[in-house]
Amino acid sequence: MPGEVGSFAVADYLVFGGMLVLSAAIGVYKGWTSRDQSGSRHFLTGNRKLTALPVSTSLITTFMTSVTLLTNPVEVYNYGGIFVLLCFSYTVAIFVSSEIFMPFFYRLGFTSIYEYLELRFNRTIRLLGILLFMLQTMLFNGLIIYAPALALNQGAGVDLWGGIISTAIICTIYCTLGGMKAVVWTCVLQIGVMLAGNLSVIIKAVMLQGGVSTVLSDAQEGGRMNFWDFDPNPLRRHTFWTLTIGGVAGWSGVYGTSQAQVQTYISCKSVTHARVAMYINLLGLMCIMLSSVFAGFCLYSIYKNCDPLTAGLVSASDQMMPYLVMDIMKGYPGLPGLYFAGVYSGTLSTVSCTINSLTAVTLVDLIKPYTTLSTKHLSILSKGLKKIIICVRCFFDTELVYSFTQAVVIVSGIIQGPMFGVFTLGVLCPFVNSKGVVSGLVSGVLASLCVCLGALFSPPTPEMTRPLPLTTAGCNFTTSPNWTSTAPPTQPTLFATTVSHNSSDIHQLAEGWQSISYLYFGIVGTLACLIVGVIVSLLTGGWNETVDPKLTFMKEDALTYQLSLLQNVCFLWSCLAYLWYLNVAFCLRQRYFLSLLKWLAFCLISI
Repeated sequence: MPGEVGSFAVADYLVFGGMLVLSAAIGVYKGWTSRDQSGSRHFLTGNRKLTALPVSTSLITTFMTSVTLLTNPVEVYNYGGIFVLLCFSYTVAIFVSSEIFMPFFYRLGFTSIYEYLELRFNRTIRLLGILLFMLQTMLFNGLIIYAPALALNQGAGVDLWGGIISTAIICTIYCTLGGMKAVVWTCVLQIGVMLAGNLSVIIKAVMLQGGVSTVLSDAQEGGRMNFWDFDPNPLRRHTFWTLTIGGVAGWSGVYGTSQAQVQTYISCKSVTHARVAMYINLLGLMCIMLSSVFAGFCLYSIYKNCDPLTAGLVSASDQMMPYLVMDIMKGYPGLPGLYFAGVYSGTLSTVSCTINSLTAVTLVDLIKPYTTLSTKHLSILSKGLKKIIICVRCFFDTELVYSFTQAVVIVSGIIQGPMFGVFTLGVLCPFVNSKGVVSGLVSGVLASLCVCLGALFSPPTPEMTRPLPLTTAGCNFTTSPNWTSTAPPTQPTLFATTVSHNSSDIHQLAEGWQSISYLYFGIVGTLACLIVGVIVSLLTGGWNETVDPKLTFMKEDALTYQLSLLQNVCFLWSCLAYLWYLNVAFCLRQRYFLSLLKWLAFCLISI
């Protein structure tokens, strides 16, 4: 039953400040130890000498952001634990990426993946890809910067601009001084803080409720353990099919063809390290997802009889987790600070990785081809670009976040899918030409835009989203319900999935429109790009296309091919062993029929 929430203590500020100081210190240390090394290659990819473990943490934190910690538990609280099925999507997406795209891009060794588009097709497609990437990244990170600033504003009373400026300062220090190595090693620190903060909330909630069994029992009684729903209706928000099919398509694009992820795993010292990093990353994704789902169960167990949002204790669903922390952690100085440090760590890691990728694309694709600067000058320029990008993004994103939150979500949705289709056509379809790719890209963007705008103007009905019941019957307020955001109340909430429109024309156009699940937005763009790209290429002489084999996927890249070679080696060894066995058998005058059977059994085992 909610009561008076706590507030930040001195210990909380010390824990939070300690995380910021350590992050900056890593940048200073890495910058000092590598002061004798120069060149943009060292600064942007660490001279490709990084090992699997730190790289895996960077892969995790690039897209497992502060938004994950703030909203995934609330998703479970409102809609149930079916969200955990994304773990299946992670597994398939990581396997596809590590078998096809990762070894392919590692073999080519491009700092910017858009270099590949020019070599495979033409410069126009390269520039289109760069434009879409920059637009998506700049807008998407508005949410990532705003989320922890909002959490700090609610939990610690820190001004929104204070949180945003601190993000800029810390990222500037360790990104500019330490480059890729600092980004990767700060991610190791930050993922530890994220997990520690999340686990502290879970452990305290479990203790408060009397054990794990109580939390799971409450979730079961409240219908939150709805893991299996095989309804094939694409209009349903979350089902087994939307989470697995839509999730596989989305996360394959993220890990296979995202500049931030590709630039991170090609920094490994070998393709084996890169592959191991991908699978360690998979374990990390699953741990974060499982902890977020259980945190959602804890959230429901504590507030099952008094929903804070309905009761007016919070003004938006994204405030639920910060409210829970300040509610149950009062009297435990330092623990609220640890949780908010974890939320903030998610932002720092994501922003630093995407800044690194934006700097690489700007330098390699837009500056280097038109200049003759030396290696030293390019290194200095890359550091300067990071400072400029951080300042521009913090200002640009903050100005847009209040009024264009929905636009950010739409732009992210309509770009990732079509670009995944473009790279898939280039890597796997040697007959596809530049005309087909341009047509496919435009078609994919338009298709994704249509479904996104359709969902925006005609939101899914409750029959399709199926929110689970909540109540305020057990509320017994000891204080007035005033723990709300300081953001202007007239603005849309941060993670809302709908917007209101006063135009009757829009409603008339959207009347009768049925919005598909948001998880299918990306796959719509991917399929449209693939289908149109293949058809147009075949109609414009694609079969006569001559492509350098190095610019398409080669079977030697895949681990499965290497394993098949290992099987062949085992078979050859079995033949040699059999010849040796025949010699021994002849000397001992044993029956050859028995030795033949043993040899066949040995061959089957080796194969």
